[in-house]
Formats: sequence, C-alpha cells, structure tokens
Amino acid sequence: MLRLIWLASKNFFCGGDKMFHFFKKKIDIYSPVVGKVITLEEVPDKMFSEKLLGDGMAFEFQSNTIYAPCDGKVIMVAPTKHALGIKLPNKSELMIHIGLNTVNFGGKGFTVLVNSGEKIRRGQELVEIDRQFFNEQGINLVTPMIVTSGEFKIEHQPADSVDLDTVVMEFL
Repeated sequence: MLRLIWLASKNFFCGGDKMFHFFKKKIDIYSPVVGKVITLEEVPDKMFSEKLLGDGMAFEFQSNTIYAPCDGKVIMVAPTKHALGIKLPNKSELMIHIGLNTVNFGGKGFTVLVNSGEKIRRGQELVEIDRQFFNEQGINLVTPMIVTSGEFKIEHQPADSVDLDTVVMEFL
C-alpha cells in the first residue's frame, strides 16, 4: 500500500503520467524575429531539414536583431556566436541557430548581447547581426529554432507572418 502511494505521488509531482499534465504550466514560445515561419523541411541544410538536431521551425526575416522567444536562462552561446541555447522554466531547451554556414565566420558579423548563465526575459535582444556583411558573403540567414528537449506543439503554420507578439510554439 505504501509503495502504491509513493508511485502515485511520484506521478502527481513529477508529471510521470499523462493524466497529471493539467498540473503543469504551459509555456508559450514567441517568434524571435519579425518575418515569416517556414518548416524545417524547407531549410536548405540537411542538419535541419532532416531534423537531425531536433524538431522545430525556422524563420525568414529582414531585421538585424534576434530576440528572446521566452523567459529562461541562456545555457549556451556558441564560440562562433551563430547559435545559442535557452533553458525554459520547465527545464525544456531551445536552440536558435542564426543563418546557414555562419559558423564558418568565427563570430564575425555577430554581436552577442547576452552571456551563458544569464537569465533572460521574452523580447530581450539576444544577438545583433551585420546583415550587410552576410549579404555580401551570399549567406542564407534563415534561422531555425530547434527544440532540443521537451514536449511541445507548433502553433503557427508555414507562410504565416509573425512578429514578436506571435506565439509560434507551446510547451506542454
């Protein structure tokens, strides 16, 4: 009997059973840019289009700034400044990868405005890009946002235009 109570409490507090999901707080993920949503399958890079790094979505945009899509904590800033990881309050994780083949520039063209370990708020500026530099280099700046851990659903479909107030994903 005691073991049964322990197992029930474990499921209740840890969300180990689907019937207890109503105790979890959902987390909305907003667009990190003003632009357009595309599917990962449309990204011209197999690492993303075949979802080798995880599932998610990508964005086409024309501005120079990437914003925090949610509250959380920066857990990784790539040494080459082209990607960063965010841990959400529910322990799920996202990665924002700015552009394709931008790793090859060793950080040139990026100004990272946050540090690993820093708490961030939705809408906070994370990275500024030198769009002119990347355009001169012929770089595709499509920006995937990948879920690296956590249970989620996509809220917006491809071709939808989005802004910083548009919910594009929901973590369950």
